[in-house]
Amino acid sequence: MSSDGLSGKRIVLGITGGIAAYKSAELCRLLVKAGATVRVVMTEAAAHFIAPLTLQTLSGARVARDLFDPTEEAEIGHIRLADEADLVIVAPATADAIARLAAGMANDLLTAVVLATKAPVLLAPAMNVNMWENPLTQANLARLLGPDGGGRFTTVGPDRGPLACGWVGAGRLIEPPEIAAAAARLLAPRDLAGRRVVITAGPTREPIDDVRFIGNRSSGKMGAALAAAALARGADVTLLAGPGTPEVAGEPAHLTRVDFESAAELERALAAAAPQADAVVMAAAVADFRPRERFAGKLSRRKDAAVNLELAAVPDLLAGLGRARHDGRPYLVGFAAEVSRGAGPDAGLHGRATAKLREKGCDAIVANDVSAPGIGFDSDENAVTVLFADGARIEVPRAPKRAIAERLWDLFTPRFGHG
Repeated sequence: MSSDGLSGKRIVLGITGGIAAYKSAELCRLLVKAGATVRVVMTEAAAHFIAPLTLQTLSGARVARDLFDPTEEAEIGHIRLADEADLVIVAPATADAIARLAAGMANDLLTAVVLATKAPVLLAPAMNVNMWENPLTQANLARLLGPDGGGRFTTVGPDRGPLACGWVGAGRLIEPPEIAAAAARLLAPRDLAGRRVVITAGPTREPIDDVRFIGNRSSGKMGAALAAAALARGADVTLLAGPGTPEVAGEPAHLTRVDFESAAELERALAAAAPQADAVVMAAAVADFRPRERFAGKLSRRKDAAVNLELAAVPDLLAGLGRARHDGRPYLVGFAAEVSRGAGPDAGLHGRATAKLREKGCDAIVANDVSAPGIGFDSDENAVTVLFADGARIEVPRAPKRAIAERLWDLFTPRFGHG
């Protein structure tokens, strides 16, 4: 599933009356950009904080506001909205809105839609810290999240920090990208539920002395995106993360992060995690060489001007995993970060990736041209070619890395997810 798992989905975005309503415009934009069809439902109070025309322009659809709208309700509009929704998001979800939802009220269009829908409901609370911590608010939320909510309600946030009222604490609306990511997790297929996945991400750093190292420009963004997408599909994920790899949100019961710096540290982490895995995805950019000798302290050009840095080969971790497999387990995916040679499509790039697929004993290789503008190291987008051991070759066109990650799991999961 591409576009963060939201492409083609029908989402009702409910906006209630709090100062954080202004952030709903950015959330709406992100959902539409991800390919979702968005219908905005605003309460009367919400219209005091953000203009309906803004949301209409961003969503491309009329904003629904009135439970007694003669045009909409001629077709029982609130039921149609409820029935057609794949997901309802309430952002911000004020203390008042949470209380009315917990009481089962349907005295405005938004609460009527939530009460009538069978779709999951994602609440993004936002309010003053004292209101958030009030036992009544917490009891109302607990009722929605418990058996009375029928398993349909989920929350994301709130965040902590300075509030518009001047207080500091919990109650800030979590940022729109986080809400969109939570929506994607709710809508993602659960085809990796119960599967154990190990993903490596980021660069290695091979020390020269106590200060300097040999490294590379990998950001870890692709590996982090793969981890987030696998979590959304229900996998138990172990993320082996090199320096600078972004944080990945996930429940501790399903996400284990192990940080490493050198290839030797990564090798030890793989030895511990890979044997129990159903799949190992080697997205990390592991050094090919490291200094033969590590110098103590800090080299100085005044005292050590004639130093010769001798390099030694780093063990091939991917090939080692390929040799250690039994009965084709775990499913093994390598990455081939190549640099194109000359102008135009580089057939040699795919040739080198095919050779790597065979030499390393992988089930699949993901090849990408890190010299191409906008899709190289540290970029937010990628474009890849996936080569499989059975001879299949699939091009995945340029897209945000999370969308690439979703597409890769679409390809890999049927090959091991139910085996």
